[in-house]
Amino acid sequence: MHLDIITPDQRVFQGEATSVTFPGLDGSFEVLNHHAPLIGVLQAGAIVVRQAGGAPTTFRVDGGVVEVLNNNVVVLAEALLA
Repeated sequence: MHLDIITPDQRVFQGEATSVTFPGLDGSFEVLNHHAPLIGVLQAGAIVVRQAGGAPTTFRVDGGVVEVLNNNVVVLAEALLA
């Protein structure tokens, strides 16, 4: 699936992922290839991106929203945390 992580200041990540784990308001959830359409609210926490053949990459965000549609995932994060 294609993943974009965007903050008001910059595009943090753009590329292919095999799975992504998000910090949802009601707990973490994972999105895999060909996931059903979804719009979710994110709380502050870690987004873990897994790519084929590579180690997971973690981005800490200060909340936001995620949209999953047609194997495209777009994250609009309020801010990237250090």
